[in-house]
Amino acid sequence: MTENSAANAGDPVIKIANEFTEVEVDRVRTRNGVRLRIFVPSSGRQILLCPLELEALTWQDHELFSHLLATPGDPAEAPGGTSGGAAGTEPEAAG
Repeated sequence: MTENSAANAGDPVIKIANEFTEVEVDRVRTRNGVRLRIFVPSSGRQILLCPLELEALTWQDHELFSHLLATPGDPAEAPGGTSGGAAGTEPEAAG
């Protein structure tokens, strides 16, 4: 199975949407193990997250996400004074 394969047979695709966007979340098997795939159909962008990357999301507060939403695509400066883009925002990024 390839690194960016679609959901495995029997694994559901979860669609979450509001008035601003829609995302699809599913589990994919890669050569490096199972990853959570988050896909945005409108832009074609996706990211594959490993369990440690998912855990790291729980360490964040809402301030980080508010900052990312205020400067979508490539925030100039992350909270805490570090500069650079958000990690893993490329369409083919894999964990």
